[in-house]
Amino acid sequence: MSVRDQIAEKLSVKFTPTHLEVIDESDKHRGHGGYREGGESHFRVRIASPEFAGMPRVAQHRAVMQTLDAELKGGVHALAIEVVSG
Repeated sequence: MSVRDQIAEKLSVKFTPTHLEVIDESDKHRGHGGYREGGESHFRVRIASPEFAGMPRVAQHRAVMQTLDAELKGGVHALAIEVVSG
């Protein structure tokens, strides 16, 4: 399973999102720190979930980061998080 698919699966199970996009942006970082050939090092997550209702943005981001702890320790160099309405 790709890292992108692992991220999507973990977030789907944890947050039951109404909207989820997991975008591999690694090619935009070619030549920068953490980039590796083949990608799967830099991601953007756009997620909407009732689980985030009433939570401050910092708490939302921490919840996502905790859920993806293994991926962040295992090779994901950068993760941009956008909690969106929907």
